[in-house]
Amino acid sequence: MYAFDIERPSTVAEAAAALGGEAQALGGGQTLIPTLKARLASPSKLVSLSGVAEMQGISSAGGVLTIGGATIHADVAADGTYAALSDLASNIGDAAVRNRGTIGGSLANNDPSACYPAAALGSGATIVTNTREIAADDYFQGMFETSLEEGEIVTAVKFPIPEKANYQKFVQPASRFALVGVFVSKSADGVRVAVTGASNNGVHRWSEAEAALSANFSADALDGLSVSADDLIDDLHGSPEYRAHLVKVMTARAVAAAN
Repeated sequence: MYAFDIERPSTVAEAAAALGGEAQALGGGQTLIPTLKARLASPSKLVSLSGVAEMQGISSAGGVLTIGGATIHADVAADGTYAALSDLASNIGDAAVRNRGTIGGSLANNDPSACYPAAALGSGATIVTNTREIAADDYFQGMFETSLEEGEIVTAVKFPIPEKANYQKFVQPASRFALVGVFVSKSADGVRVAVTGASNNGVHRWSEAEAALSANFSADALDGLSVSADDLIDDLHGSPEYRAHLVKVMTARAVAAAN
């Protein structure tokens, strides 16, 4: 590690004011701290968000679940209001990760194999920042890229609770990230299918499956579909063709489990 300053604001306004120059926001630190240790980033100041009370907690009203950006995975897992989301959170990393990592930190980092981006995109969630609200469809911009601007903080996430939903993850055992993960939700507006872990462009929707499942919410509706291996991740854990196969398999499992 190297020398840096750290600030611990108690309000969102204080945190936003501290995020100038080379300062970096610090959520649970599950990605940032290893990045600093590896010297892949070297901000001169960290701004810890863990003490900002207004960014913590979970509430539900009018069919929408609102989760503070500094809420840890373990609290989301224990909540149970949105069962598919709680189940997803309960299988992130291990107990140590779940008791430190935050939903806001995960969405801000937008790792291409992370679980929460699939939940947000698959649910049609809204990402709330200190300056605006962003639809999930507009928020995710590619691998590790989001529409967040300099100094913008994810303060909360609003999840509309669907009629049915499920998340299926094929785990990469060393990291506990998704080799491929698929989040499926069914609501009055139709079906959404979000895929993580597969694409070089990060989390994305599988529109062909959404159309088929909106007409018939059954795993059988996927029988005639195939997933292109073009621009899918190719690494020692799986080829693009293998990931393409897993996308369809995980989608079918998610639909079957949701019914």
